Amino acid sequence: MRILLLCSSFNGLTQRAWLELRRAGHDVAVELALSEELMVEAAELVKPDLIICPFLKERVPSALWRGYRTVIIHPGPPGDRGPSSLDWAITDAETEWGVTALQAVEEMDAGPIWGYRTFPLPGEAPRKSALYNGPVADAAVELVAEVAARAADPAFVPEPLDYRSPEVRGRLRRAMRHADREFSWEEPTEEILRRVRAADGAPGGRARLFDLPVRVFDVYRGPEVAGPAGEVSARREGAVLVHTGDGTVWVGHVRVEQEGAVKLPAALALGELVAEVPQRPGYSEITYDRSEGVGVVSFDFYNGAMSTDQCRRLASALRYAVAQDTRVLVVRGGEVFSNGIHLNVIDAARHPELEAWMNINAINAVCREIVGCTSQLVVTSIGGNAGAGGVMMGLGADRVIVRESVVLNPHYRTMGLFGSEYWTYVLPRRVGAERARRLTQEALPIGAVEAVECGLADKALGGSRLDFERRVLEYAERLAADTGYDRLLTGRRQVREVDERRKPLDAYRAEELAEMSRDMFDDRNGFRQARRAFVHKVKAQATPEHLAGHRELSGASDPSGAVASHM
Repeated sequence: MRILLLCSSFNGLTQRAWLELRRAGHDVAVELALSEELMVEAAELVKPDLIICPFLKERVPSALWRGYRTVIIHPGPPGDRGPSSLDWAITDAETEWGVTALQAVEEMDAGPIWGYRTFPLPGEAPRKSALYNGPVADAAVELVAEVAARAADPAFVPEPLDYRSPEVRGRLRRAMRHADREFSWEEPTEEILRRVRAADGAPGGRARLFDLPVRVFDVYRGPEVAGPAGEVSARREGAVLVHTGDGTVWVGHVRVEQEGAVKLPAALALGELVAEVPQRPGYSEITYDRSEGVGVVSFDFYNGAMSTDQCRRLASALRYAVAQDTRVLVVRGGEVFSNGIHLNVIDAARHPELEAWMNINAINAVCREIVGCTSQLVVTSIGGNAGAGGVMMGLGADRVIVRESVVLNPHYRTMGLFGSEYWTYVLPRRVGAERARRLTQEALPIGAVEAVECGLADKALGGSRLDFERRVLEYAERLAADTGYDRLLTGRRQVREVDERRKPLDAYRAEELAEMSRDMFDDRNGFRQARRAFVHKVKAQATPEHLAGHRELSGASDPSGAVASHM
């Protein structure tokens, strides 16, 4: 079947849908919904049998839904309507939520239903991004596959939306306004957590700190200690501890409401205002746990971005773990495994090029600890999406285990970078030189199954993220107790010795950094513009060339090749 994916952005969810449909044998084109004219033009070029719109923010032009079967994937249960579904679900402490596939009609989110999924919501307010990338995305991808299958069945007829049906429990909700996102630090901790998490990662909760208007993100419950509401009494690893009406919250990220400001680690964004605030334990992005045979370094960096400081702390944690007497080291990421260097921190720096250079060297030190460990077997646990240097960072291990729902983007091209993180060593070693070239040049995502098939990963495991992490730990424990452990460890050392004699790791690093210096300081491939577009959320002007599959499907072409590319 010929399918057009019409989307607001080619994000992790849309990438999963694209991968699922292609794996099922469909011809799939992608078009960003940048204007009605472009959407209609894409459909005329592709002539799709079906248009699927995963969480599309824009209205579908009537010319499309009248001329083609067009199905909207909406992040709410049957009957739910409106553009702020997940925000309201978290704010109102819903206990169950869902995703619905419905046919596009004149009235938004009111068309006949092709299918739906429901799932429970946790009692503790989830972060909107975690909800979106977790159960919502899982349900949406299942529905995309179901819609494609039902579209091939000439006997299938979608069910009209009927609010009298007991299965239709949703309702029309208005778009959230700025006032709905405002809160006062005098409010209870629970209310603040729910208000902020309903707006994470955009547009953020709205409050004031040091009498400055700020957007607040990435909050966690702090200790129940007394203090004036709104006072910042401690800081730790980029976060600040703020007193509430009945306790405290750790605030990981803020954006000061001023021209050109971007979302940053809270202590960095507030700068001199918190420079004299004391450090306090109780918040950590990096932890180390061990059993008799297995050590686990866990890190959870917001949105998978790794700043210079975060990389240095992670490298230090890895050095500590490597020095222990465990037999297997597990390197475990968080909600997002890693997306490489921290573009927001780089762009906000007084000298962005210098900060970028320090950042790439710092993340290289992390990768060196993983690749160079020969005293233990190393397992990387990739339970969340990864991109660019974040993918390469995980490839230096003996075993790379990915969660089945994970999407990997093993390339740097869309950001105008050659890349480092020893990728010229670890990637060809796993997939071969030709596939490594294609992965980095085509700049397309791959799923967990494809990653295992091509050798990028060793094993894909299903289940929730917690289930996945449990299964990885069990795997590591079996590896530590394996009767052939000594042989495996000796093999790792011998391979590393042979590879080092053939070409030292320092040589790979030097060659990569020579290329990166031209990208970062000379800006030969547009890193500065691509970075700023990403950081400041500049809207793309066209569907990126490497995604514009409708030209291939239709046989049409763009003779100039002049298509803007954005990450």
